[in-house]
Amino acid sequence: MNQNQPGALALVGSGEYLPEAQELETELLRFGISRGKRNTYIQIPTAAGKEGEDRLDFWRQRGADQAARIGCEVKYLPVLTREDAHNQSWIEEIKSAGLIYFSGGDPVHLAEVFADTPMWRAIVQAWHEGASLAGCSAGAMAFGGKIIGIRRSHITEGLGLIPDIEVIPHYDKFLGWLPDRVTAAIVRKDANTALLGIDENTAVVLTDQWRKYGTGKVHVLRGEFELSEELFPYN
Repeated sequence: MNQNQPGALALVGSGEYLPEAQELETELLRFGISRGKRNTYIQIPTAAGKEGEDRLDFWRQRGADQAARIGCEVKYLPVLTREDAHNQSWIEEIKSAGLIYFSGGDPVHLAEVFADTPMWRAIVQAWHEGASLAGCSAGAMAFGGKIIGIRRSHITEGLGLIPDIEVIPHYDKFLGWLPDRVTAAIVRKDANTALLGIDENTAVVLTDQWRKYGTGKVHVLRGEFELSEELFPYN
């Protein structure tokens, strides 16, 4: 058991908790377990926090269904406000989990709730100590230093976990829906970061290297980004 080694980090274009993502989420959890963490899957639906109780219940049930398929314990933490991100009992749940997963919605709201909070610091520490950490769509966007404006036109501050990377999730769809916004993000003159377009049902996963998972592509749209030719999961 390789304790106190960093866990995996996954930036996911779409598909959290779906059967299509079962292999990815199983492997992320297994990776955390191999580093001394528990067979526990943490769901954090913050990005959907403004969408109403029905939508939050939808995410909760979808995560529970995935956990049943994987065969793991699931903990749903409805962190909807900055006050929630100070909840000590939820912070304790995070510390031993094998996988911590941020699902989709509004990346700006997600970053505003978590920035400079005890729970975010606990999540980063848990990742450094072996937990796998994943963000899908809004979750992936919020992990960067900047959140680019695809649905909105402005740039906002991210959580800074990966300050040198910005993400466009659902890239294969956004390119058709909002091509002008995508182009503006690529040619932004004030950016000195790598910009990744991650297709639906696709992820890029960092362990010792960045590797692709899934059926789509990872597009390096700006800057430098080294992606291994090996796929995740790997032996």
